[in-house]
Amino acid sequence: MSIGGDTPPRRRDGPVPRGQKRRSEILAVAERTLLRQGFTETTMQRVAEEAGASKETLYRHFNSKDDLLIEVVLARTQALRQALDANFESGAPLATVLREIGRNLLEAMGNDEVIPLLRIVVTETVRNPALGLALFTAGPERTTRRLTAYLEAAKGRGDFHGLDAELAASLYIGAVLGNASLLNLLRPPEHPMEAAEIDRRVDEAVALFLDRYGGPAQGGAGR
Repeated sequence: MSIGGDTPPRRRDGPVPRGQKRRSEILAVAERTLLRQGFTETTMQRVAEEAGASKETLYRHFNSKDDLLIEVVLARTQALRQALDANFESGAPLATVLREIGRNLLEAMGNDEVIPLLRIVVTETVRNPALGLALFTAGPERTTRRLTAYLEAAKGRGDFHGLDAELAASLYIGAVLGNASLLNLLRPPEHPMEAAEIDRRVDEAVALFLDRYGGPAQGGAGR
């Protein structure tokens, strides 16, 4: 991977090619090693050994340990990106799409593997800002961009009544996540957010969004 790029999941029919399967196996080993030992103590040599591969094979797939780290995080969050894409392309009503997106985001932020990996990226971004940029581009920025495009299309259908779709997208994502992302990064959650709690939070965010943007424009910065 080239750090900083947006690498959407690839859709394939039929068997997974041998090289891709081996790459996925190495990523799984690298994730376990990173979570167990941390970034500093994890070496490419150690990952190669635990994966039963040569160091040369490892470098054929990943240019550096930094690239390996970002690929591990992207692999772990691939299901989220696929779920979000499916929602945007579902053709469901605006409220349904917003509700499902909100659930997807909150469920991902409660994942026991995602948060420790994000902590590693945040820590290492001080040393290499490209790490944080790569994750931001493929994660939050991608989600905001896709929701913005969806809202612009919804405006053409008369379902969204706002002048600034990008601002509205950002506000909705912020309303759903609140300070959950920051709290999860700073401390382990006291308990995973239960489905009922997720639904309650998402339903409130959707209601606020539709109250602001679901009716005819009446002026103001967001309308």
